Amino acid sequence: MNCATEKTLTVHKDGMPIYDIVYGTNPEALGDLLKDRGFGGRRFCVVTDSNVGPLYAEAVVRACDGIGSGKTILVTLPAGEENKNLDHISDIYRCLIEEKYDRRSCLIALGGGVVGDMTGYAAATYLRGVSFIQVPTTLLSQADSSIGGKTGVDFEGYKNMVGAFYMPGMVFANVDYLGSLDERQFIGGFAEVIKHGIIRDKAYYEFLVQNRELILGRDTETLTQMLYVSNRIKKEVVEADPYEKKERMLLNFGHTIGHAVEKYLDFGMTHGECVAAGCCAAAYISVLKGFLTQNEYEAVRDDIASFGLPVRVSGIDPDKILKLTASDKKASGGRPRFVLLKSIGEAFVEENVSDDEILKGILSIAG
Repeated sequence: MNCATEKTLTVHKDGMPIYDIVYGTNPEALGDLLKDRGFGGRRFCVVTDSNVGPLYAEAVVRACDGIGSGKTILVTLPAGEENKNLDHISDIYRCLIEEKYDRRSCLIALGGGVVGDMTGYAAATYLRGVSFIQVPTTLLSQADSSIGGKTGVDFEGYKNMVGAFYMPGMVFANVDYLGSLDERQFIGGFAEVIKHGIIRDKAYYEFLVQNRELILGRDTETLTQMLYVSNRIKKEVVEADPYEKKERMLLNFGHTIGHAVEKYLDFGMTHGECVAAGCCAAAYISVLKGFLTQNEYEAVRDDIASFGLPVRVSGIDPDKILKLTASDKKASGGRPRFVLLKSIGEAFVEENVSDDEILKGILSIAG
């Protein structure tokens, strides 16, 4: 696969192109990319967090100032999932109102999944909707959360309970940003990457396993190839089901138990770490239901572990985790809907999973 600078993948809706995912390593190119897509002459507001801002905000603000109308304002939120709430959405609104941003304004989400979700939700609701651009800086956000138009915030610890479907105007994926991630942040992103192969593309899953050393070594070309295929898988699912009525639910593999663990531990583990454990639990339930073989389950578990992700979680109460799964936002009639596996690369939604089976799945990752 050719990994040239500014490689592009286009996301469609109802057969029409709606935004591009652009791959490149030159942050100075952002201004031209935005101008080429009709965003020149607008007023920009860059939203970032306290970790990312000092590293990359200056270059992004400069790129926006070069093509924009009026001075670009920078909003810096405190970093961390615990700050993904309506209080900090209010901080964005307040700045936009005080600085008199109008409906032609454009927000730039510069950061990981938390910043992307919050900026997208603010854009969807400010003046009933203004444009926004995703500039993801973490592996998790480049591979998954920046694509598909799901935005939102947590409410009293419950993941993404308040939100909107709202598509970005563009995604700019700069793999060089990944070089600044600490090891835990970098590794955490692989939960979503591996998930895409597990649910939809066995060949891609095998590519990840075979190229694990290059990927973990942050080889630029291999990472770009990896992201391109991962994004292609997600975009195809999103295009088929933009509002998560059916097929898009497959992207929630590992998330029902993963989100419950995340809440129980009060975000003491990263989202990716919790999803990785949740994927193992869902694979185990797939074995209990007679869909997946024991050997396939063990392969999934061992391959996830080989990327440095946790496959077991200490300090959890399985009964309390079980109760939390009923609060999952995709539950139906108080019952969680699980994404399970028939084989590696073939996932499906199963609504008939008993409490006993869920509990056994949780127990399989406890300890």
